[in-house]
Amino acid sequence: MQTQRTDALALRGAMVLARARTSPARRVCCLVTNSNGCCSKYGYCGISDAHCGSGCQAGYGSCNSGGNPGAAAVTEYISSSLFDQIFLHRNDPACSSNGFYTYDAFVTAAAAFPGFGTAGDAATNKRELAAFLAQISHETTGGWAAAPDGPYSWGLCWIQEGMKTPADQMAPYCAESAEYPCAPGKKYFGRGPMQLSWNYNYVPAGQALGFDGLNNPDAVTQDAVLAFKTAIWFWMTPRNPKPSCHEVMAGTWTPSPADVAAGRLPGFGLTTNIINGGLECSGTGTIHGQETDRIGYFARYASLFGVSTGDNSDCSRQQHY
Repeated sequence: MQTQRTDALALRGAMVLARARTSPARRVCCLVTNSNGCCSKYGYCGISDAHCGSGCQAGYGSCNSGGNPGAAAVTEYISSSLFDQIFLHRNDPACSSNGFYTYDAFVTAAAAFPGFGTAGDAATNKRELAAFLAQISHETTGGWAAAPDGPYSWGLCWIQEGMKTPADQMAPYCAESAEYPCAPGKKYFGRGPMQLSWNYNYVPAGQALGFDGLNNPDAVTQDAVLAFKTAIWFWMTPRNPKPSCHEVMAGTWTPSPADVAAGRLPGFGLTTNIINGGLECSGTGTIHGQETDRIGYFARYASLFGVSTGDNSDCSRQQHY
């Protein structure tokens, strides 16, 4: 989720729906557009304890009920040792993330999202996890062509965009509006595994996850569990007319006639289209350099999980949304 990203981060319309209020018509969004979230007793959608705990309205989404069996299933597919093998150099001294991203933080974050990496059969679940981890690896890569252990062993090298660039030198990433204002002195550059960027993403992410995205965007860099939650939230949340990346990789999304005509078919390539199609999915048949990196990570991780990459791994022949 970089500076140039023009489409994947434009979540304004769909993410407004995550701000469900108290009327029955608004509460339905918890079930329809935020099916992996909860509807709080006040009618707001999200996944924090305040949303899913006491007073959670079970008729409009998921509520906590003494544990999340889906989270346990994630650990069936990715162990601590496999996590270390996947992110072989995340604690390299050259990486700004050194010591930040942990297996326990990832598993804890996954526990907040029923269905994440657990919605299908074993092969489908492993492929989804490989796809998610590949996308966040590209967004935070510290690899290069001749890197030790190869370019695809350096995922999760960044906590924030620019690695070691001082925050006061970063662009503000502010697109001010009445719906999504910008707080004085705050900057909304990329942070976390999916490099959450722009004020109009921080605000709904904060509302869904229980942090003040408007006034405290740095919270994403201070709490590894929250950092992973922002990435999984992005992965799990559909943005009209786009499906969620989760729906694509879990096999629950069916392309419309317009999608088929545009070449947008299920597979890893469509998750790239959802994330950054405006820059990487030209429809010309030429694979963009950034997409090559994403595919490289995905191929390595799928192999480590013992599954195939499936069909449509690139988006070169897809029209972007």
